[in-house]
Amino acid sequence: MNWIKQLFCRRRLYRHLSEEIQEHLEEKITELVASGMSREEATHAARREFGNATLIEERSREVWQWPSVENILTDVRYGLRMMRKNPGFTAVAVLTLTLGIGANTAIFSLIEAVMLRSLPVQNPLQLVLLHWSARHPPNTDGYWSSGDCADNHGFAAHSPDNPHGCAFSEPLFRRMAKTNAFSGVAAFANSGRLNLSGNGPATIIDGQFVSGGFFRTMGVKAAAGRVLEPNDDSPSAMPVAVLNYGYWQSALGGSRDAIGRTIDLNNVPFTIVGVAESRFTGISPGSDYDVWLPLSAGPRITESRFWANRQDDVGYWWLTIVGRLKARTGLAQAQAEVSGVFRNETLHGSVPLFNGKTGGGPSPQPGSPRGWSGAGDVASGRSTSAATEDNPEITLVPAQTGLTGQRDRFSNPLYVLLFAVGIILLIACANLAGLMLARAAARQREIAVRLALGAGRARVVRQLLIESVTLSVIGGAFGLLFAYWGARAIFLFVSSNQPRPLAFATGVDPAVLGFTVAVSLLTGILFGIAPAFRSLRVDLTPALKQADGGLAGSGHGGRKWLSIGNGLVVAQVVLAIVVLVGAGLLLRTLANLRNVDIGFNSRNIAIFRIDPTVAGYSDAQIEGFYRELQGRLAETPGVQAATYSMGPPLSGGMMATGFHWPGTPPDQQSVAGLLEVGPNFFRTLQIPLIGGRSFTAADFSLAARNRSPAPTATATPVIVNQAFVEKFLGRENPLGKQFGEAPAEANTPADPGHEIIGVVRDTKYNDLRRNVEPTIFSPQSSGGATFELRTGVDPRAMLPVLRKVVAEVNPSVPLFNVVTASEQIDRLLFQERLIARLSGFFAILALLLPCVGLYGLLSYEGSRRTHEIGVRMAMGASQGAVLKSVVARGLRLTVIGVGLGIAGALAVTRFLSSLLYGIKPTDLVTLVGVSLILGAVALIATYIPARRATKVDPMVALRYE
Repeated sequence: MNWIKQLFCRRRLYRHLSEEIQEHLEEKITELVASGMSREEATHAARREFGNATLIEERSREVWQWPSVENILTDVRYGLRMMRKNPGFTAVAVLTLTLGIGANTAIFSLIEAVMLRSLPVQNPLQLVLLHWSARHPPNTDGYWSSGDCADNHGFAAHSPDNPHGCAFSEPLFRRMAKTNAFSGVAAFANSGRLNLSGNGPATIIDGQFVSGGFFRTMGVKAAAGRVLEPNDDSPSAMPVAVLNYGYWQSALGGSRDAIGRTIDLNNVPFTIVGVAESRFTGISPGSDYDVWLPLSAGPRITESRFWANRQDDVGYWWLTIVGRLKARTGLAQAQAEVSGVFRNETLHGSVPLFNGKTGGGPSPQPGSPRGWSGAGDVASGRSTSAATEDNPEITLVPAQTGLTGQRDRFSNPLYVLLFAVGIILLIACANLAGLMLARAAARQREIAVRLALGAGRARVVRQLLIESVTLSVIGGAFGLLFAYWGARAIFLFVSSNQPRPLAFATGVDPAVLGFTVAVSLLTGILFGIAPAFRSLRVDLTPALKQADGGLAGSGHGGRKWLSIGNGLVVAQVVLAIVVLVGAGLLLRTLANLRNVDIGFNSRNIAIFRIDPTVAGYSDAQIEGFYRELQGRLAETPGVQAATYSMGPPLSGGMMATGFHWPGTPPDQQSVAGLLEVGPNFFRTLQIPLIGGRSFTAADFSLAARNRSPAPTATATPVIVNQAFVEKFLGRENPLGKQFGEAPAEANTPADPGHEIIGVVRDTKYNDLRRNVEPTIFSPQSSGGATFELRTGVDPRAMLPVLRKVVAEVNPSVPLFNVVTASEQIDRLLFQERLIARLSGFFAILALLLPCVGLYGLLSYEGSRRTHEIGVRMAMGASQGAVLKSVVARGLRLTVIGVGLGIAGALAVTRFLSSLLYGIKPTDLVTLVGVSLILGAVALIATYIPARRATKVDPMVALRYE
């Protein structure tokens, strides 16, 4: 560390060196004076004998110091002085770099948090995810995926070839835990909504079922108490729970007295045994569970029918499995072992799953109402298929990449935005390169003097590069602050548009800091290369003759700089057009989606969800509860109409149902959307009834009886939309048409089926982008429901009143997902809104930066042509002619850039096709509109320096050097 001491204490060392040399001289002088010489003679003799003291001092300094570091620090100090001398240039440059580097850092910090950050577990590289694949879908009794990985088995009924997924049965998990490939194996699945009581008012929380060795396998420790142990995952064990650290802090104040306390989950007492460490919110990226429960607790807190044979039947696939590889076990070896176990269980087990066994229907989500199926739920069956053709196998995928969680929702928008901010940074570099070139041209006399005094050209180039890098580092430092603010604002915007805040942690960590440093250095080098190397071609003689503050050393050099400046301006315009066209397409997409006719009136609608099943209500009690609550809500002042349905409008969660349509082969299944609704549903949402009638009280009673174990022989009344009639009936009268299920076996009575009693207008109930799908509306009498209320005032003002009404009916039934219909639509469009907002901001930057570059170029050219303009005006040229010539030059560069930019935009924006709606990447209106906007702004940027040029006094200009 001596060199550091020497570097920062060099002035004291240099002073001591000078003092020591002077002491040696004085001693010699004293000695010579004592021998009889005069003081003057002794001084000259001592200096001759000692040698050149200055040279000795310099050589000593070179031995002590690090010359490169010293020179760099000197160049940095000189660069800072030059920035202070030119505050206007410095302010523009730093602001440009702050926005360019800050925008890139903000987007990268989000990408790092969402896509690149390691899983919050110990040694995440040792964790692998079990992922199955086969030639055909397995014949499961039920398949449920929690969305932890990329899984296409849910679409197997429509795309039966080469399915894959990461859900497995519990018996298979127990078998995998006994293999020699892993040091630990863990399984987990979403528990669904849990009604928590025993800690104040009843609330809904999110939980996860995990195996007893889950936390041990993850390497996650307890912040308080203990984590779950294998002994906890037993049907005979006492029900225990581990809390999320954040939930422990927010709901229980972080009190350690919470350990050992009892809480009720779905009316079942659980003892809190611990709190997971703060960094762990769930293993899947973006997940944030409030509580973790043992797998064995599932049957205790959900209806038993959801768990019939699930723990013992290999046909129920619902668990995600991860394993930690043993230290000396290779990936290929482990994969071969688990694939062998998987094939043995699914092909040759007691109930083969790849040999034609017919599935028994979808398995509902634990804690969900009967008939509901989550994303990926499907029951599939095949009549015949040779087991050897299926070749089922397991691939061990690194958990870091295999567990996608919420990543897939944000990957495309983030990469699009990263491309956009990358272009912004290139525009900023081109802009600053032009400004630095103009500044270097004005400093040619200074550079020529330095070269004439003996400075090497490489030394001058290094000094200019260091100046640009110093400027870039300052801009990067401010950009880091801007990035912190920007990333946080983006994350808050995304989280505010989710039913539950995301668990991605954003901030400036070492990866983000390293990215900022790298971008800053690269940016400084990029925009500093051109002016630095231009200094190598300075002609010393004319440069030394020009006056202080003069411009180009020669007309040739000035023209050469202008040609480079012209190219930089054109490049900026080209890049700006690409960003502007992309932003225009995305903004118009958002406008198109907002203007989509959804088929119902979304204004003044309040929405909230309840689930009486978690409060202990049976199916027989739910219908009465809904009717009472609906009546109380409809009578509330300010409420015009009240209803309920299985799912909220435009939530993207409509269920699909299969049925047999008359006239088709008995084994052929038709598919349509299914939505169970309550009384007055169509009147509340103002969906027009085109034909037939709406539901009556008798229809709801009949639907409830047909869902019981002893259904009637009368078909359940349903209402269908126009798309259903068009697809299945054409011009045939739909009223009274019956359809349903064919008999499964010869001695099994047929399902009573459905009877169409009405037709309603098409509505965009599931997704704004997709076409309206055939939909069946059926009376709802069980399970959780979403209440929709049309109010005469702002629905947000009604929310406290609505909570009070529900609490009066039953305080143990909590409300959740409380929003308005407008907010629901905004949530549905949050991705489009996010991209549109940010791309619009980047488009403004892309619009302004090239114009700043154009302004700088023409200002320099006007200063350089001062003498020429004076001569022309002295010879009789009008101000209009001068103005026209300068403006024409700027517009000519803009037109060239716009033409090349449109060609580039047509090549690039085709990759945005998946993000667009109602518009093509080649949209002529957007291309023309963007070109006109950029042209108008460029005209203003060219007019200002052109106008200044016309104000030149010819007499002054003729004397201008």
